[in-house]
Amino acid sequence: MEIMHCENLSKIYQTGEASVFALDDVSLSLASGSFTAITGPSGSGKSTLLHLLGGLDKPTKGTVYYRENDLYKYNDNQLSVLRRRRFGFVFQSYNLVKELTGYENILLPVMLDSRQPDEAYLNRIIDLLGIRDRMSHLPSAMSGGQQQRFCIARALANKPAILFADEPTGNLDGKAGREVLTLLRTVSHELGITLVLVTHDLHVAEQADRVIKLEDGKIAGDSGVTV
Repeated sequence: MEIMHCENLSKIYQTGEASVFALDDVSLSLASGSFTAITGPSGSGKSTLLHLLGGLDKPTKGTVYYRENDLYKYNDNQLSVLRRRRFGFVFQSYNLVKELTGYENILLPVMLDSRQPDEAYLNRIIDLLGIRDRMSHLPSAMSGGQQQRFCIARALANKPAILFADEPTGNLDGKAGREVLTLLRTVSHELGITLVLVTHDLHVAEQADRVIKLEDGKIAGDSGVTV
């Protein structure tokens, strides 16, 4: 079942007299519960596409539909609520609040939404990610891999339907990167969350159910396999 699709999505920047297409007329759909990797060389439009799909930026042209609702017909407040409640984000930089413990960082989006945490659900995430022994630690006392695990837990805390991950293994060494990728696959499968991952690493992309390759802002390849 489809959870999101975009039609004729473009992002154009003006540089003097020239128009630079960061994304050029992209259309695609995402199946609920699928794992899609978006890959391509630097400057191909990978992160731009993820940001537009996740409602973090607005397209110059085109539309994004989440469960048949046009993302960009929401006002800023409605879009902010949608992102907080239905989307999760994991980036290359960890962005943990350095003054908060690991557990407090996980709870942050739930508390910002003025909701009570689902303790059973959070405990499941904590165990899936293997971070229970670091809950009371500050980020400065964690390795990069541990910090990224807490970022994933934080992104999952509000039970998102879609998890967007932008180069989540980019700052990690090979072993830690593989572990984080395995964890992303596991939580996506175990929790039924749609995973959209941007990476320049083909070895990472190969772990996905479907691989979309971008070149010069256009789709240059799509394995088209969704499960």
